[in-house]
Amino acid sequence: MARPTHRPGNLPPELTSFVGRRGELAELRKKLASARLVSLVGPGGVGKSRLAIRAATDLARGFKDGSWLVQLAEVRDPDLVPNAVLAALDLRDQAATEPPALLLSYLRDKRLLLVVDNCEHLLGAAGQLVGEIIRAAPDVRVIATSREPLSEPGEHVVPVPPLELPSADLSQPLDRLRQIEAVMLFVERANAASGRFELTAANQAAVVEVCRQLDGVPLAIELAAVRTRVLTPEQILDRLTDRFELLTGGGRAALPRHQTLRTAIDWSYDLLAQDEQRLLSRLCVFAGRFTLDDVGAVCTLDGETTDQTLGLVSSLVDKSLVIKQEAKGIAVYRLHETMREYAVLKLRGAGEVDAMGLRCADYYVATCQHRTVDARARLLAWLAWMDIEIDNIRAVLRHCLTNGDALRGLALANSVSWYWFTRATTEGVRWLDQLMALDGGAADTRAWALFIRGFLAVLQGDPIVARPMLDHAVAAGRQTGDGRLLSASLTMGSIAANMTGEPVVARRLLDEAPQVTVPLRDPEATLGLLQAQAFNAFFAGELATVKAVSSEGVRLSRETGDVYRLDVMLMNRGLGALFAGDLVESKPFFKEALQHAREIDDRVSQFYLLDVLGCHAASSGQAELAARMLGAAETMRLGAGATPMQFLTPLLDQATASAVAALGRARFDAEFSAGRGLSRDNAVRLALDEAAPDVAASSNRAGRGLLGRREIEVAQLLADGLTNKQIGVRLFISEKTVASHVSNILNKLGFSSRSQIAGWIGSPDQ
Repeated sequence: MARPTHRPGNLPPELTSFVGRRGELAELRKKLASARLVSLVGPGGVGKSRLAIRAATDLARGFKDGSWLVQLAEVRDPDLVPNAVLAALDLRDQAATEPPALLLSYLRDKRLLLVVDNCEHLLGAAGQLVGEIIRAAPDVRVIATSREPLSEPGEHVVPVPPLELPSADLSQPLDRLRQIEAVMLFVERANAASGRFELTAANQAAVVEVCRQLDGVPLAIELAAVRTRVLTPEQILDRLTDRFELLTGGGRAALPRHQTLRTAIDWSYDLLAQDEQRLLSRLCVFAGRFTLDDVGAVCTLDGETTDQTLGLVSSLVDKSLVIKQEAKGIAVYRLHETMREYAVLKLRGAGEVDAMGLRCADYYVATCQHRTVDARARLLAWLAWMDIEIDNIRAVLRHCLTNGDALRGLALANSVSWYWFTRATTEGVRWLDQLMALDGGAADTRAWALFIRGFLAVLQGDPIVARPMLDHAVAAGRQTGDGRLLSASLTMGSIAANMTGEPVVARRLLDEAPQVTVPLRDPEATLGLLQAQAFNAFFAGELATVKAVSSEGVRLSRETGDVYRLDVMLMNRGLGALFAGDLVESKPFFKEALQHAREIDDRVSQFYLLDVLGCHAASSGQAELAARMLGAAETMRLGAGATPMQFLTPLLDQATASAVAALGRARFDAEFSAGRGLSRDNAVRLALDEAAPDVAASSNRAGRGLLGRREIEVAQLLADGLTNKQIGVRLFISEKTVASHVSNILNKLGFSSRSQIAGWIGSPDQ
């Protein structure tokens, strides 16, 4: 088998750099050996997240399905906690399956470690979901971080104290002092800020006392350390001492740690210029990541230039008050959760909460409406922007619901409909259902919301809900004279009617649609009509019509740059050829469609295409490849919560029967299992004949199962040089069990030494 170059997961490497917390790391490893859920509990700013991520990084080898970080800090809606976990695991809410059910189904047979970070503001929802995961998935372990326990059965709580502090005795050598965690963090952050900071005999007294004054609270130490850019440690100490004495009247010992952190933030805030203070307080209006354009539009005063905005944001980043990251090739920013809470207090004190909330809502409504105009033609760029902004958009939608603002809420939900179609189907349904239940809102906006809701129901395979929604949208289109709405509703209504087994209704709607659509001379409406005609032709068995309308759809999609429709039209064209028995003609259409589906990361389309390529392989006499493709499609289906298309069922049944007849049931099952084990990327590459040389061979070996799953894990750790005891700790099994596995591996491979196992694991052809 091929040795993996990395373990699956999404842990950010930048959060594992600080190497302290040796005692807590050891305790956490020990707890995870016996507990399914371990909660790291402590006040804000104490370093729970870094500790959890560091531990997950160290333990990743023991989890064949990886270590994954779920960040809840930017989630404000309890209903979206399952969606956050789906996103972290790279799963997709793109069909009818509700996110909790999809998640539990996916995790049921997985061996992985979840880090669920910042649960404190969502304790009920986070605790309930974690509890369900623990009960449903026996090989999943969870590390949660929160300011208080989740209070779930079986939870083990590990309090996270501040960092190890140096003693006030300055007689210890510098080398020893540099190994003390609080000092280590101060020096690391000070050096990052100034580029030249060193701990010396001259400054050690000040550094030690700063760390002690700040009680070893990591965030407070970091805020102080970045000031070494302009202040000496002695000057930092003097100012902190003044601040604490002012606050406590000299009774420093009685100051609780959360107040220590608040005082450190206060000190940093008071050192800011007035315009920096105003901007920092206003940034809390963003629920998630934000860009300079967002800041300029929402948070700055009229007349301020882009350069001034950049200068202010850069200054806050330099002072560690704002965090800078990179996403989709551009700079984005966010607030540490503790800093966000502080900024909210300052904004409330300034009396700007309502005004900034409204300004933020207006900005996102206007921006999304502007961007949706060419979203179809620039879908990749639009989706990349939405991935950055989605948490802010969700916060605005929640704000609109809370305030009964149907006008802004429906306008915003409609304008991001292509996100719901391609990324978050059940979430889009929930927002629209709640917003449409409100009074008010523009009539045309409500009419389009009906169409979008019906479209989502079709994507979910729920025509019973889709039909009345689309019927109402048709009526609204007639009443308002909106030709685009009427065309879209007629064509989508025809598709829904075919799905409910009402061909007469479907034909009636489809016959009217061209009368409305053709005069519009609108490419998007025309493509909708062509898709409905192709869908109807599949149900009617009219393959010549499928070929004609799909060919025109391919041409028009290319001309307009509509990748979503191009993917669909190419698949229709290929299916028409496959149903007609033309294997040579069909495959290029399927392969190009799959390339586009991968490009826009349309998981449901990828599932369909892997399935039909499996059918193609079976019809071409490639039974092993067929079984593997069908297995890969099943994994893709589960990851998106999708269901097969009705008219494909006979084709899939025939392909499965053909492959079983050629291979025998046992071998088919092995190849199917090997396909299920492929990553999504490798499955698509294999289908496109792009697979790395070892992918197919790896699948065969995995399917035939020379070694069992646990034996492979033991062999990989053995190849890394671990002892039996160390392997046992990583895999949460006894040393005796490890020895038994090693013996079995030697016997199965015909080897006589551990070094031969290591060589076999590392060999390029394994």
